[in-house]
Amino acid sequence: MTQPAGSIPAVDVAEASARLDAAPGGGAAPVLVDVREPNELVAARVDGAAHYPMSVFAQRFTELPKDRPLLVICASGGRSAAVTSFLLRNGWTDVHNVDGGITAWQRAGLPVKRGPVGPDEGGIGG
Repeated sequence: MTQPAGSIPAVDVAEASARLDAAPGGGAAPVLVDVREPNELVAARVDGAAHYPMSVFAQRFTELPKDRPLLVICASGGRSAAVTSFLLRNGWTDVHNVDGGITAWQRAGLPVKRGPVGPDEGGIGG
C-alpha cells in the first residue's frame, strides 16, 4: 500500500484481518498491537492481539518485535495513529495504523472476544 509523503501508513479493518489470517507472501505473521486501556478490552477485543495500553506504552514499546509487521489498533484510530508514528520514528519499519479501530472492526462484522481478559491473553504470539 503506497502512502503519500508524510502520512501515517494505514490499512482498513478488512485488510488488517486478511493480513492476520495469512502472512503475505509467506513472510512473518503480523502482530496486532492493541493500545487501548484494560477496561476497554472487556467490551470487545480481537483474539490474539498483543495488549500494550497507552498508559504504559512508553515503558514497554521496546518489547515489540522489529522483525514482524505491526498493525496498531485502538478504539477509533487516533491513539493507534500516534503510536504508529512513534514506532516509525523509533526504528520500526513495518508498522500500520488500523483505520477506524475496534469500532470499525465490529461494524465490519469481524470477530471479537468479550468479557474479562484472561491471564493468557495479550502477549505476542508466534
